[in-house]
Order: sequence, then structure tokens, then C-alpha cells
Amino acid sequence: QVQLVESGGGSVQAGDSLTLSCAASGGTSGNRDMGWFRQAPGKEREFVTAISWDGANTNYADSVKGRFTISRDNAKNSVYLRMNNLKVEDTAVYYCARAHLLGYVGENSDMYHYWGQGTQVTVSS
Repeated sequence: QVQLVESGGGSVQAGDSLTLSCAASGGTSGNRDMGWFRQAPGKEREFVTAISWDGANTNYADSVKGRFTISRDNAKNSVYLRMNNLKVEDTAVYYCARAHLLGYVGENSDMYHYWGQGTQVTVSS
């Protein structure tokens, strides 16, 4: 059973940066595509970004392009989300997820079969 554990969330000011980490265990995340999603209060969960198993391909939501960067270290079974120039509207619970199919870096949450418990990111003005 794959387990995903996010960390690195917190409360910051607008314009600040944060780096989220997602550690995988119980499986081989090194050969799976991974994604980050977020859910703000009262809103549906939305896609943020995804990265292919080898790091060669990435995909970003328009709302975070140029500010967020996804990366991975397969030797550590970890995926990271560097968030720069945070905005109030980035406030949400952030989840990492593992795609079911190899080669998928898309936005459809149904294609991700393992999820972490989430980490809260709060951005204040």
C-alpha cells in the first residue's frame, strides 16, 4: 500500500515562498507520475501541477505558471513543490497524489489513485 505524506505547509505573507514536500513509502513512486492538487474552503479540489516519473515532463495550472515549480528526487521517493510569490488566493490544503497510469501528468484527479492527507498553506495579505 502506497502512503504519501505531505509536509512544509504553514502561514506566510503574500509574496513569500514555501516549499512543500511529499514523501512516498510502501511502493515505488520512482516509477510513477506525481501531482499536486489543492482545495480551498468552499471550493472543489483543483489541479496545481504534475511531473512525470523521470522528471522530464511537467504540467502546470495557468494560475501557478511562473510561480510554482515541481521537482522530484526518486532516490528519496520524494516530490517537491516550490511556491514563490504566494498570493492570498493560493490559500488551500495541498495534496500530493500518485497517478495510476504511467505517463500521465494531466489534470484529472480521477487518474490519481493514491493521495496524501494534505498540508495547509495559508497566505495573508
